[in-house]
Amino acid sequence: MRNFLLATSAAIALVSTSLNAHAADVLPPPPPVYKVPAYLPPPVYNWTGFYLGGNLGAGWNSGNVSDSLFGLSYTASNTNTAVFLGGGQIGGNYQIGSWVLGVEADFDWAANNQNSGDTRLLPNGTPIQVSSNDRWITTLAGRFGYAADNWLFYGKAGAGWVGNSNFSVTNVTTGTSVAFSNSNTNSGWLAGGGIEWAFAHNWTAKLEYDYLGLNNVSYTLPATIPGLGADTFSTSGRNVQMLTVGINYLFH
Repeated sequence: MRNFLLATSAAIALVSTSLNAHAADVLPPPPPVYKVPAYLPPPVYNWTGFYLGGNLGAGWNSGNVSDSLFGLSYTASNTNTAVFLGGGQIGGNYQIGSWVLGVEADFDWAANNQNSGDTRLLPNGTPIQVSSNDRWITTLAGRFGYAADNWLFYGKAGAGWVGNSNFSVTNVTTGTSVAFSNSNTNSGWLAGGGIEWAFAHNWTAKLEYDYLGLNNVSYTLPATIPGLGADTFSTSGRNVQMLTVGINYLFH
């Protein structure tokens, strides 16, 4: 009896082992486990670096010219007519967190060749006209802004200089003209702001508005000019407003 039980147990164990081995051959292997890679956000744009670029746009100048002898105003009626501007800029940025500090210098040529005041009649009936053309504008300013990744919102403040060509007083009847200088330079303060967009790693584009308030300048005619001798012509309230678009190459 004992031998029968041992033989039965051995048979059952053998059959169980055989069935388990057969089931292992029939069942498919478990599917592989894949790990989902962690999400890595793209790096935030960094504005630190030196840059250079070009710009173009439009400028408007306004102000008043008057003389001390007769108290007449020679302000042009078309002083707000836009003129073409074009030039370049160079500067540098340093980013601290989301804040960007920097300095920028630019130079622009101004196509302002028809900046003449309205004709005024002197008490003796002589028609007089004054003119002064702004030929170039240069500025030096600090920039301060807030960076939202590849967008920069900034303001700027500093100083500017305007090169005037041939401030002159003309007798409209005779065409006689007295020019004071070919290279007068007016200076003043600058305030402005803009938006800059980094559309590639090293390339940015910007839209900017600037206001340049100029100092007053006076010109005294020689005493030998008939009817106008020793008369002083003074500028006041002069300013130049500029709206430009530009592109920069940023050296990271």
